[in-house]
Amino acid sequence: MAEASVSKREKASVFGHPVIDCDAHVVVPSIKSIMPYLDRYWRQQFLNRGIDKLSWNLTSDPPNAPISGRPDWRPSDGKPGTDLDLMREKALDAFGVTYAIATCVWGGAVLHSEDMAAVVCTAVNDWIATEWLDKEPRLRASIVIPLGNPELAAEEIERRASDPRFVGVTMFVAGEQPLGKRHNWPIFKAAEKHGMPVCVHAGSLYHHPMMANGYGSYFLEDYVAQAFAFESATLSLVSEGVFAKFPGLRVVFQESGVTWLPACLWRFNKTWRGVRAEIPWVKRPPKDIVRDHIRLTTQPFDEPDGAGQLARFCEMMDSDRMLLFSTDFPHWHYEGTDALPLDPKSDLARRVLFDNAMDTYPRLREART
Repeated sequence: MAEASVSKREKASVFGHPVIDCDAHVVVPSIKSIMPYLDRYWRQQFLNRGIDKLSWNLTSDPPNAPISGRPDWRPSDGKPGTDLDLMREKALDAFGVTYAIATCVWGGAVLHSEDMAAVVCTAVNDWIATEWLDKEPRLRASIVIPLGNPELAAEEIERRASDPRFVGVTMFVAGEQPLGKRHNWPIFKAAEKHGMPVCVHAGSLYHHPMMANGYGSYFLEDYVAQAFAFESATLSLVSEGVFAKFPGLRVVFQESGVTWLPACLWRFNKTWRGVRAEIPWVKRPPKDIVRDHIRLTTQPFDEPDGAGQLARFCEMMDSDRMLLFSTDFPHWHYEGTDALPLDPKSDLARRVLFDNAMDTYPRLREART
């Protein structure tokens, strides 16, 4: 019965193909929203210390910035991404989505207190399960983890693994150390064990500047510099041997901008040929490793207007399997349902819209059996 209802939704897609949205944002309205999911001790701590009155918004994702919410995707009250009914109307129904993978980017994951971060992430995941997944069968989610402590993060992955609606693990691209360092390997190990890709989203733990020579003055600088961080993450994941150690791991870059990757890999491949003796675990050209293990969501897609570079990107990467469709709801990158920088009648469209996500997220396949 459930499979029949999925088939009906697939036929309703605005693109003529079934659609999986690999980056749709759900936002915690306030700390008060997660208070019921904290135990008595932590609720009392939040009240005694006035923590319940803080916003915990990330400065890299300011809710009032125009780019953070399209005018027609903003609720009448509250922050963009807090209204399930609006998501249903404007994203799930409008695009004919079969599944949408909810991403929650919030300050609780970057707290300096490791104990508090772990408790808050557990509460946020409980909140997502109850307030979003229980109420909308088309939604799946990535696990929110305490990014300052990989051991506690791995415990949260283990805790959530029994719920098949959690299909990935959310990290930020700019952390305490380069992404591929062994510091993060407990997260990669747990994710690989449970068939979950690690979803690396634009964002930061704020321990280091986004640019190499210090902090910029403006949101614009931080936003554009995220692409540089994704380049660094690519170099780190391959060079540090993450994919040699965890051959079943997939990494999804969310909101990276996409088009920076070919030039990065051309230089990476060229240099690797001369210095590869120092990293003997990288046995193949980096481009081949990236092609096998890294996926990228399509929004925002950085290209000149009308250039049609998505198909060209696939040609340069020698792969039609690396791109995953995303609306990036409720962020403002395009108008209406013009979220696919590709002719939906092309041979590539079904792969980007649906097939690549099914290959990347094994737990989505489990949901359909």
